Amino acid sequence: MADKEFDIIVYGATGYTGRLVAEYLDKHYRDRDDGPKWAMAGRSLEKLEAVRDEIGAPKDTPLVVADADDAAALEEMCKRTKVVLTTVGPYQLYGDKLLAACVKTGTDYADLCGEPAWMAEKIAEHEEAAKNSGARICFSSGFDSIPFDLGVLMTQKVAKERYGKPAPRIRGRVRAMQGTFSGGTAASLGATMKAAAKNPKIINVLRDPFALAPGFDGPEQPSGMIPKYEKDLDKWAAPFVMAPINTKNVHRTNFLLGHPYGEDFQYDEMVLTSPGEAGKKMAEAAAEMMKNPFGAKPPKPGEGPSKEERENGYYDILFVAEMENGETFHYGVKGKYDPGYGSTSRMLAETGIALANSDGPGGIGTPGSFLGEDLVKRLEEHAEISFAAEN
Repeated sequence: MADKEFDIIVYGATGYTGRLVAEYLDKHYRDRDDGPKWAMAGRSLEKLEAVRDEIGAPKDTPLVVADADDAAALEEMCKRTKVVLTTVGPYQLYGDKLLAACVKTGTDYADLCGEPAWMAEKIAEHEEAAKNSGARICFSSGFDSIPFDLGVLMTQKVAKERYGKPAPRIRGRVRAMQGTFSGGTAASLGATMKAAAKNPKIINVLRDPFALAPGFDGPEQPSGMIPKYEKDLDKWAAPFVMAPINTKNVHRTNFLLGHPYGEDFQYDEMVLTSPGEAGKKMAEAAAEMMKNPFGAKPPKPGEGPSKEERENGYYDILFVAEMENGETFHYGVKGKYDPGYGSTSRMLAETGIALANSDGPGGIGTPGSFLGEDLVKRLEEHAEISFAAEN
């Protein structure tokens, strides 16, 4: 990629999550020789200046003005940078023109999208053009779906090292989590449900575990939607609200890499509760909550937890690999900070840096397919996320 004015532009830097990304880049990399050249972008210069001052970034931090509805301004912005990181969602409402601008200008892109119907639409619309322009379009570069996408990738690495072949079945299980889902996640789900009400075909996309692997029809997958007791873990498992997007991204990574997990690979995600009758009741209650996962008053985009709440958050994800011979092993991904904001902002920033520091063919992919173990190393070194086999 030719030299650009910036390595990264953070688009949506005046929003709640966008400012966290900007703050992380400033605080973590300001005095480091390996830090990226980056800028803050949004539709209002006044708001950009205010956020720059609020997060304590230097006065000379570059600011770029571009409205999400102004295709020409977005193209000019994209021409100035190697990578655009965008937190402006729901992407199905505000993301079309920025994505098109990145594809047209050959600019790498990463977002926090958890909207599979929109993603499937954009894959059909832009994949060939992205391959031609060299733009790497990297969806779902936050808590959905990096810990799960990369967790499966690393679990399969261990399986191949130990057994010489991938695990045909992996269970993703959230063992513990403290924190909140972002207002953007809630808004994205709401926008998706409204779109599905108008276009019933979207329901088919949401139900299809291989919706992001066009042309591939894989094996039947475990649903993960019915509470069940898992004897080997001695705990009940309940549905996980992010499973519908994470599982699709895991299968897309497998698809794009040429099925290194196998074409018969099965994967599902659930949340672990506890053993006994109490665990069963918790799992059943969680399943009932799936009908309205964010409650009567969902978080709104732009809202979020306090700094203390973000810093006290954490998550712990278990991957259970089941081999053909009946043996199993465990792999864990653990992260510090609130998953929906504190850790997500770090993951998006590090994805951007990894893209800026690497080359590769264009297309529409995933963190696992584009960056793989290189991103794992970055997250371990900078974002306080650990990846490790447990037995």
